[in-house]
Amino acid sequence: MEPHAALQQELLDRERSYWNAVKAKDSQVAARLSDDPCMVVGAQGVGEMSRSALATMFDHATYELNEFNFDKVHVRRLSNDIAVIAYKVNEDLTVDGKKVELEAFDSSVWIKRDGEWVCVLHTESLAGDPFSRDRSATARSSSPP
Repeated sequence: MEPHAALQQELLDRERSYWNAVKAKDSQVAARLSDDPCMVVGAQGVGEMSRSALATMFDHATYELNEFNFDKVHVRRLSNDIAVIAYKVNEDLTVDGKKVELEAFDSSVWIKRDGEWVCVLHTESLAGDPFSRDRSATARSSSPP
């Protein structure tokens, strides 16, 4: 396996392990794969999450991740110890007892610490119109006549 393919597979395996930890609500695996703290960017804002906060998040989750799959995976090595992975993800969830399907674009920055890759930054952007015209009645109705 050529070096780039090996790196891509290694990071893809790490990313899948993290998602499987979310699915299984296994905060120990998620914490082991995360830097302390890990930066997180998504629809709820920007923040830093400590490993101990991950356990609380898993304990109080109001959703279940039933299935997920990745598509269009891109990996780029920035240095020997830093790499980025980005991909499209389809998520099958149960949120507040209701089935929800999401399509999003995610990225993670991984750094090698003591020989192990840990995630230092994870982002998620929901797929769709960048101006939310496909999700917001207010956005659709506020355009000039």
